[in-house]
Amino acid sequence: MAPRITLRELAGSYAIARLEAADRIPAWADGDGFVSINRTDDELSIACREERVPSDIKQDGSWTCYKLQGPFAFGETGIVLSVIQPLSENGIGIFVVSTFDGDHLLIKTTDKPKVRELLQAAGHTLV
Repeated sequence: MAPRITLRELAGSYAIARLEAADRIPAWADGDGFVSINRTDDELSIACREERVPSDIKQDGSWTCYKLQGPFAFGETGIVLSVIQPLSENGIGIFVVSTFDGDHLLIKTTDKPKVRELLQAAGHTLV
């Protein structure tokens, strides 16, 4: 049986910004709300509150962020899958970030009513 998860909606609208891999982490990235900064050989990706991202930065905005209420043990399986599977099977785009203690799901704000319906039908709780 798939795990039943409680997801808490975080305040604010979020954006996912893309900078060049060699760029320094900008001061605007830090602040209130959820922040994720990831660097690869190809890019520097920042997810944060949308109002902080300067308009001249490549970005995709209007995301809603949910925190999967944990913490979850590293060996616990199926947590993220139980949440993203009903969304993926219904054509909902997602952006997932895992941290030491938990996971965050970002969905386009326009998909929010459908996401709520799908996650509740899958047995999850949204608060």
